[in-house]
Amino acid sequence: MNAVLQPLEARFEPIDAVRLDAVLAVEHSAYAHPWTRGNFTDALASGYEAQALLAGDIVLGYFVAMKGVDEVHLLNITVAPQFQRQGWAMVMLDALAIWARGQQAGWLWLEVRSGNHRAQQIYEAHGFRRVGVRKAYYPAGHGQREDAIVMSLKL
Repeated sequence: MNAVLQPLEARFEPIDAVRLDAVLAVEHSAYAHPWTRGNFTDALASGYEAQALLAGDIVLGYFVAMKGVDEVHLLNITVAPQFQRQGWAMVMLDALAIWARGQQAGWLWLEVRSGNHRAQQIYEAHGFRRVGVRKAYYPAGHGQREDAIVMSLKL
């Protein structure tokens, strides 16, 4: 007998100290070089926009973004591995763009690993364009570094 999957009802809530352990669990399941607890606590202490996308108490994904003078820089966006390829990244990018416009930002900026082609495709489908490369930006293991593709979106 096939189980019928019910559509998920999702909502955004700010990432806070209570939710941080669940966010860290997703971060560590999604990346070989995850953000640390310190990275998240520093971002929260700095007042960065940090939103978790939730279905019930399950973290589907999250994003962390920093507001500048007339731009927003996306620092981290992650969909939990078991919920990838379901459109949640686009939902979060839409929410981020709406928030950024509300902050009077004219641009969204991000870096993405040069080898993360799937993420690059998602960003391009959302309207982001490649504008540069940051050499040896990301740690890549065994003392190596990986380039970052810099992308921007005019809001």
